[in-house]
Amino acid sequence: MNSSEDNMDNGNELDSNELNSNSEENQAESSIGANAQVTDEQLINWIKSRRSIGNLSIPAPTESQIRAAISCAVTAPDHKKLRPWRFIVTQGNARHDLGRAFLAAAEAQAAQEGEELSEKSRKKTYNMPLRAPVIITVVTHMQVHKKVPPFEQMLSAGAAVQNLILALQAQGFSTVWRTGLLANEPAVKAYFGVGADDYVTAFVYTGSSLCDMPTRKPIDIEPLLRFES
Repeated sequence: MNSSEDNMDNGNELDSNELNSNSEENQAESSIGANAQVTDEQLINWIKSRRSIGNLSIPAPTESQIRAAISCAVTAPDHKKLRPWRFIVTQGNARHDLGRAFLAAAEAQAAQEGEELSEKSRKKTYNMPLRAPVIITVVTHMQVHKKVPPFEQMLSAGAAVQNLILALQAQGFSTVWRTGLLANEPAVKAYFGVGADDYVTAFVYTGSSLCDMPTRKPIDIEPLLRFES
């Protein structure tokens, strides 16, 4: 059983020990808000520079900074303005409560497979929420609408997550988008009050990092692109 969450960046998560410490420069470069005059090219290059950072610490975003980020998240494309997403902020001691929910989910999952978690797996699962000072969980709030199928509402939730991540980065914070095999287990959904027809779409771990953000290897978009006229 995989007791850890998956990284939505497809292997691009960077741990602090892989990179050189250069926090002041990283904070300055990551925050586009420091300079109100931003060219189109600078903004595009800034978006392209986004990376997932796995090891996060304090300082964490404040409540006002989190609210500012969520105010950006909710501008995601939203057909018929259904607002099919909700945001739960977990920090401080509440992270231990989330860890217990993860552990309960992992134990139930193992029992279904006729297995038992080792003590090492139990500890690792319980400690997952402690890898960042703040976790913003994004869940769906699906609604029945004849013109907005569930897949559109799910895509809107994904767009909200991306806006959230970029808004946190603009304020100088690092993030990693995690989901994993436990995200939609009954114990975890119950913890967040998520209904049977809804989903936990993201655990956005956020905080500060001492990492010097590396340059992303260019991605060839030609095999992914087609123009029609």
